[in-house]
Order: sequence, then C-alpha cells, then structure tokens
Amino acid sequence: MHIGAARRAGGGGRLGRRKRSGDRHANVLDEAIHVLPQVHAALDHDRPDLVLYDIGGMAGPVAAEQWGVPTAQLSPSEVAWEGYHEDMAEILGPILGSPSGLAYRQAFDDWLADSGTGLTFDEVTGVPRRCLVLIPRVMQRNADRVGDRYRFVGPCIDPRREDPRDWSAPPGDGPLALLAFGTANTDRADVYRNVIEALDGQDWRLVLAAGRADVGVVPAWVQLRDTVPQPAVLRAADCFITHAGMGSCTEGLWYGVPMVAIPQAVDQPANAARLETIGVGRRLTDRLPSVVDIRDAVLGVASSHQVRTTLDAISAEIHAHGGPGHAADAVEDFAAGRW
Repeated sequence: MHIGAARRAGGGGRLGRRKRSGDRHANVLDEAIHVLPQVHAALDHDRPDLVLYDIGGMAGPVAAEQWGVPTAQLSPSEVAWEGYHEDMAEILGPILGSPSGLAYRQAFDDWLADSGTGLTFDEVTGVPRRCLVLIPRVMQRNADRVGDRYRFVGPCIDPRREDPRDWSAPPGDGPLALLAFGTANTDRADVYRNVIEALDGQDWRLVLAAGRADVGVVPAWVQLRDTVPQPAVLRAADCFITHAGMGSCTEGLWYGVPMVAIPQAVDQPANAARLETIGVGRRLTDRLPSVVDIRDAVLGVASSHQVRTTLDAISAEIHAHGGPGHAADAVEDFAAGRW
C-alpha cells in the first residue's frame, strides 16, 4: 500500500499575490494553494492508495479527490464532538461571520471550484471521513460524544527522540524536573527564574529548555540548554513544568510524569484545566506564578500518591491502545474497509 502524506508548507500562491490579511486561516489556505501542485508533481506518476493529511494540510483531501483515492485526517488536538458547532457557536460565529472570515470562505470556495473536484468547504474543513487522533482519549472533552469515525491512537513519538545519546541527566541523585515551554513561548525568563528560585534548596535537579530566553547564570544543579530531546528527558523526569501545549501534555501522560501547567496561549489554558481535572497535575493560572506557588505545586504533585496512581493507570491505557503501531493498524484497517 502506497500512502501519500500532505502537510503544511510555507509559500506564496494566489493569496500570496493578494494583500495578505495576516489571518492564520488565510495563511492555511495560501499554503494549500501553493502545496497542491507540488503534491501532484511528486506523486502523479505513482498515485497513493490512501492520503493522510494534517488538520491544516488542506491540499491533501483535494489531491486525493482528484486522484480518486480515500483520505484520513491526522489530528494532533481535540476533535469535533457531536454538537460541537452548536456548543461553540458563541465563539465560532463572530469569527466565521467577520469580514476576514467571510473573505476566507469566499477564497476557499473559489479555490475548490477551480480544483474541479466538486468538494465543498464543509467537506474539506469540517468533520473528516476518518481521523486518527494523536492525543489520548482522556484529553478529549466530551469524548462520549465523539463518533467512531475517530480513532484515538495517542502520541506517535519518534524513537530517535528517546535516544539517551542525545542527552544525559545533570549529576546527582535528587528528583529531576523538566521545564520546557515548547517552541513558541520560550521568552519567559521571568517564569524560568521563579522556577529556579522555587526549587533552590529542595535537593532537586532541573533541566531547563530556555529557547530564546536569556536566563543568566544558573546554579550547578540546573542544566541549561536551548532545546532538549523532550521524550528522553521525560523518561527520567519526576515532574514536568510545562506550558500545556497538547503535544507536551500527551508526552507527559505517555511517560507518566506529574505535571505543573503554566499555560501561555491558544488552547493551553483548556489543556491545563484538563490535566487538573483528570488528576495528573496542577494548573497555575497566574501569568507569572509566585515562587511559593510553583514550589508548592511541584512538590505537591511529585509526592502525591493519588497523582501517581492516576498517572500509572492512564499511561498503561495509552500504551495499550496507542502509539505508532496502533496508528499503522488503524490506517491498514481503513484501507481494507475494516474501519
């Protein structure tokens, strides 16, 4: 079976020749317009049997329809449950009904008309025919209202990112904390310094992925790096201080690490609340949590028997039903008509 994968990529395209609105939806469409001919150039001579596409990879379902092959979406975040649009109407309505939202819809309709597929906006951007959900079901709100077109396969972590040759723990035998805010929210030197002060004198070790932040001189028990191989560190960590991006949340659950969430933007406040609701961590809502609050949260989740028991159960469930092998099985089931 030959599988094509359509992903997002930068570029110009028809919208790029217009005045850019800066709206991220328009950028997604601009990328799709740019990517679609590249997908055809790469695969027309060897058409795939199935196309997997990211939630932002809109060229995927269009190319698949032009080839006459089925598609399955890959979602690294929550998916729409039954009644989603009604539940979210207060938020979605003003966005879709705004001038930029209406312009985006018209541009998308024009592009689909040009594609000759007969696909509609709702068919491409709405509920997918099949979807592999790359988060654990426990992180999905209203999971009981998610239909069987979705299969939760959890995080599909590249084993190369677990390779300890890329990283070694800081010296000592005290408990280990990882502080990492992903790739887009790393300018929080103020938070990083508060975390260091919170753990000072507690006999902990800290791995800090500081990104572009200038943290200054750090104590010997702090390992300061621009980036770290997060799965490798989480395999050894006793606590994960995170911005609560969905990828980080799911990796923390996969490795069974108690989490202290300090959300920064987008979906992170909701993810942080979910971690607290399911009993695997603490959420700190202040943009700059105090030293005392950070210390109490870290020491509290790391020493909690209930958090440990809950994490062990969730991690076991995720490993039993998720990961790359289960994702590959789902793709084969779909291709064979078993899903």
